[in-house]
Amino acid sequence: MDHFFEEGELEPLNETDEEKITDDSENEDIKIELSSSYAPFKASIFPILIINKQLRIIYTNEACEKMFLGFPNLAGKYFFDLFGKAFEIEDARKIRETVVNGGNGFTWKGSAQLKTRHTVSVQIRVYIFPLEMNLKTPGDFVVMFDDFTEENKKLLRSVFLSLLEASKLKDNDTGEHIIRVNEYSKRLAEELFKIGGEAYKRIDADFIDNIGFLAAMHDVGKIGTPDDILNKEGPLSDWEWTVMREHTKNGAFILSTYPNPMAKEIALSHHEKWNGTGYPFQLEGEMIPLSARIVTIADVYDALRMERSYKPSLPHEVSIQKIIDESGRHFDPNLIEIFKTITGDFKKIYETHSD
Repeated sequence: MDHFFEEGELEPLNETDEEKITDDSENEDIKIELSSSYAPFKASIFPILIINKQLRIIYTNEACEKMFLGFPNLAGKYFFDLFGKAFEIEDARKIRETVVNGGNGFTWKGSAQLKTRHTVSVQIRVYIFPLEMNLKTPGDFVVMFDDFTEENKKLLRSVFLSLLEASKLKDNDTGEHIIRVNEYSKRLAEELFKIGGEAYKRIDADFIDNIGFLAAMHDVGKIGTPDDILNKEGPLSDWEWTVMREHTKNGAFILSTYPNPMAKEIALSHHEKWNGTGYPFQLEGEMIPLSARIVTIADVYDALRMERSYKPSLPHEVSIQKIIDESGRHFDPNLIEIFKTITGDFKKIYETHSD
């Protein structure tokens, strides 16, 4: 997979006054030309770079240049100046100890996470070992990257998709409804990303990618709701509503093991209202997580558009106006102002994924 990083986005590692991660010497003659010992790595499918004992990059193969397309001239730069933020501080120190002082037999294995605001996080395994294994004191080291982002994501999401399928068997919602809610939420998050600023600084490429999957999980807690309540055609009694509202807490419990807290936030808070009259905890305003505020708009829009046993499908224009009318009461008024600018996209999503 190709990944694109803009130079300067992967910030240097923070260093303490007591110990620097890299050598500050700028006088060393760095050899950039292709050595015969680098030849085995040239055609490798794994991104590989070679560093010297001063932790300066002296060679990168084509796969590495492709992976870090925003850094066309990696060679000659300090390893941690480019990738410092990708490592935990203790791992960075161990890497330095490995290369400079021969810690752990001049080898190191660990993981790192490359992240910028504009690119989805990349999870990589990192292997460091001497370029020439037969030397008592090696001078150059191979750094090999193994991107397991998609592998890890697919494994994790497959588990939660099975929960989603189980919840669909309990509810009248269709698979298309779930797709649409994901798409609405992602589209609104993309627009917030463009605006940026202090209010939406949390929204980055990871936020957009995650909400585009996790929005669908908002009602997964209905797995624990009795069928006679969940599928009742008439109005619910007070005690039935009490039971129904528990699906938010049930969903949060089910998704509490998901490593991204957004999953739990959405499940727990997507029925909260801006004015504090929602459930389960009557949160108000910005006490409600941003992800849940986004999904609330997406879910309500789709519910208005959908035909149910107890209601007809409402036209797009009527649905939009109903949502706008609830700005400041049900919905975050700032989000509604942005929502107004992309209602056409909501309509297209509904029509593209119609039941």
